[in-house]
Amino acid sequence: MDVKLLVSSFVALFALVNPFHKILIVTSLQNQFDDKQLRYLSIKSSITAFFILIFFLFLGELIFNYVFHIQLYAFRVACGVILFYNGVEGLQKGAFLKIEKNIKIDDILTVPIAIPMIAGPATITAAVTFPSHYGRLNTIIAIFIALALNLILMLYAKQIGKVLSRLNIMNALIRITGLIVATIGLQMVFDGIANFIVTLN
Repeated sequence: MDVKLLVSSFVALFALVNPFHKILIVTSLQNQFDDKQLRYLSIKSSITAFFILIFFLFLGELIFNYVFHIQLYAFRVACGVILFYNGVEGLQKGAFLKIEKNIKIDDILTVPIAIPMIAGPATITAAVTFPSHYGRLNTIIAIFIALALNLILMLYAKQIGKVLSRLNIMNALIRITGLIVATIGLQMVFDGIANFIVTLN
């Protein structure tokens, strides 16, 4: 295990997981679910997301190349477009997630919370591609730490949300986060196109 590679992979994954985004999502659900339900949602969705990312880490390349015959650059472009769309939605509407009033918490736990909110296009791509650069063990540890810290912030989202509301910056931060998410998505599209161009040479 290389400490420098571990730190580098963790920082990259933590940024892609975007914990602040999850704080805003949990905060937006406070009016529909009580504290116990939100705690259950945060823990269960984080565990689900962890296993999804580990699954893609070990089998993602095999599934893409040999089962569906999908090149990684195509996956990056598709995921980038989705991420860009989600970011624009947050930027324009000031909200990342709107659900029906009578929906049950288990109905949103896996989709859309675990996927794509936590284990989203960017993090899945990272889980597939990081092992070749950072090493498999470093990537696994980085995923675990990033999701653990994300979980802690989700569990304290209510308290953090109150502070942000008192400061009257909640709406502004949602829109700024939307811009960042859209930018990450656009970068993924550019990276995918660049990788495709390389294959033509």
